[in-house]
Amino acid sequence: MTGLRDRFVSAARRLGATDDPAPLADALLAAWSEPSRRYHDVAHLEDCLAQLDDSAAEATERSLVEAAIWFHDAVYEPLASDNEERSAAWARRALGGLGVPAATVGEVARLVLLTRHAESPPDTDRRGALLCDIDLSILGRGREAFERYDRNIRAEYAAVPEAAYRAARRRVLAALLARSPLYLTERFRARYEAAARANLSRLLARLDSVDG
Repeated sequence: MTGLRDRFVSAARRLGATDDPAPLADALLAAWSEPSRRYHDVAHLEDCLAQLDDSAAEATERSLVEAAIWFHDAVYEPLASDNEERSAAWARRALGGLGVPAATVGEVARLVLLTRHAESPPDTDRRGALLCDIDLSILGRGREAFERYDRNIRAEYAAVPEAAYRAARRRVLAALLARSPLYLTERFRARYEAAARANLSRLLARLDSVDG
């Protein structure tokens, strides 16, 4: 994972880090590589970074969103309700400790909290819109990739009984499907909106069925 390590070091330097970011890169990669992760793992991190690379974001926005991508699932415990808060707190401590300016640290932490997806950021929040679209882009992938994502999410919640899992999953997916639009940037909406709605509708129908 040398390439990823180097990428984080470069991103932190662009944000103004004055101390060596390499140890933090190693700590983040170790967190993303925890064996209990089946979806929220290094592959998800790499996919999010690839989506960012393929976006048309300006350089300043790209650097801030990239830092938020690195931290947005840095803390991930499936049964915890405060993963994003703890990830944002890590970003504040770690980036601040590297000498990144306080305003930049605060913006990265704010972006991380948006990945709770409790509500959509306003249209004027271009960074927040891009980050949320990147994080949710899996919903609009091809059927095979989407089904693999769904299986991996279930594996992460293996400790949750089936009935309880299906009820909770249904609530989350129905809330996402109810958003109009689901994707906030024109680029992601054109690419993923229709497929995401089809994928979500199909999965909700399956969750609602007696046979599952």
